Amino acid sequence: MAVLGNLLKTVVDLTSKVPDRAENVVETQVKELKSLLEGAKNTSFGLYYGFQNILDSDDLVTAYRNQVPVFDYHKLEEQWWGQQLKNDSITWPGMPDFFALSSGTTGKKSKHIPVTNDMLKSIRSVGMSLVRHLGNFDLPAEVFEKEILMLSSTANLNENNRGQREGEISGINVNNFPGWYDLFYRPGKEIASISDWDDRVKRIVEEAPSWDIGAIAGIPAWVQLVLKAIKQRYQLENLRELWPSLSVYSSGGVAFEPYRKNFEELVGGELVIIDTYLASEGFFGFTARPDTMAMTLAISHGMYYEFIPFDERGFDELGNVKSEPVTLGIGEVREGDEYALIISTCAGAWRYMIGDTIRFTDLDKLEFVISGRTKFYLNVAGSQLSEEKINAAIKDLSEQTGIGVDEFSVSAIRDQDGNFYHQWILAHDGQLDDEEAVERLDQHLQNANKNYRVARGKALKEVKLRSIDKDTFFDWLEKKKKKGGQIKTPKVMKEEDMLELMKFISDENL
Repeated sequence: MAVLGNLLKTVVDLTSKVPDRAENVVETQVKELKSLLEGAKNTSFGLYYGFQNILDSDDLVTAYRNQVPVFDYHKLEEQWWGQQLKNDSITWPGMPDFFALSSGTTGKKSKHIPVTNDMLKSIRSVGMSLVRHLGNFDLPAEVFEKEILMLSSTANLNENNRGQREGEISGINVNNFPGWYDLFYRPGKEIASISDWDDRVKRIVEEAPSWDIGAIAGIPAWVQLVLKAIKQRYQLENLRELWPSLSVYSSGGVAFEPYRKNFEELVGGELVIIDTYLASEGFFGFTARPDTMAMTLAISHGMYYEFIPFDERGFDELGNVKSEPVTLGIGEVREGDEYALIISTCAGAWRYMIGDTIRFTDLDKLEFVISGRTKFYLNVAGSQLSEEKINAAIKDLSEQTGIGVDEFSVSAIRDQDGNFYHQWILAHDGQLDDEEAVERLDQHLQNANKNYRVARGKALKEVKLRSIDKDTFFDWLEKKKKKGGQIKTPKVMKEEDMLELMKFISDENL
């Protein structure tokens, strides 16, 4: 009998019944903003933008919007964050001990995102809130006695000449786990510190039989690769032959649905899926109840949110934010509409456009889904395809054909006559008829999206598709230095990147 597991499950069940947020979410967010402004009013940023004047105003929110502009990374880095490598108290009191290196799925040069001690506390606080909500999922008691395999980027951080440590956020988090985490955290800090991804995977595969895993966390593409390697090494029918109590998967970084079919085949049945929104800039939400993949927004953990409508009120037709966009607070948003997320945090991010678009599915529960990226909005030919719509089309294709397609990319390309076409690349290990697949994708998108249907009759003259095996796709990522446990693969590519990928595929087949 899982005595300890039953005890822990009881504690989780009881704490899950305790309200995790105030009833008045608007007041809660105003308090968060006030606390952030108080904390940073004497920093260089706070003095420049008059945080004290904002705090003294009758309308804190309006004053904040009027006095502080919206920043993207490049603007904030150039004007403020770059100075934090040399000077302290620039955008948050003190000097950041860590910088999260993040290229995400855009850009070629790594971003340096400050990670303060206050932000690390915020991440832990949201994590504990997630744990309190596990009681909603009716997990078996033995799961609470098992180990958790967390597939992070390397925990071997680099140190700059000021003693600040740099690495991806998951590696930074591993370095800041309390000592008692070692009781259940796998693969452990030693293996997690191996810098080379392939060498790290080899060690994980070697050690896998000695672990008793009940839960797994990580970005789906890379978790799937590791699980597949373990299955092949030990000639398993599925992973539950090795880990019978494996019940939970905590996803993040990308939409999980395209991966579900392959995951269930690898594991040997269904899993409880908990989605998370943990970015380099903070931990913003998690799935708090079963029967949904929507996440609950973390509103009382050192972060203040604003929302720019992802339409003509906030963006031009190419997805660029306007100079004076409409910005809304949590009390002004509507269910079903898309918004670019703007954050202000205890890491010194001020009115920072993180680059993701979200859509609220239940405002009473503060539940939302990530619908895409502001720059991954395929609208060159007026097709208005969000990443969410693209994922839905791929899921439909997988269900219709019975072939799990989880790695893919699409791009709008101009041909020699100046006409646009969409080029799809699908990575899978099945036998897929490309002509049938492109017809199914095209028809699904035309049925689901009026703008796409109109574009197909005008500027978007053709849709092309090329299937490749997964090894080729991951070889491409390795060539682009985008291989590892926390790298997100781009679902919508720039034209130049797609043409480079197509050339790589052709060269591989010579």
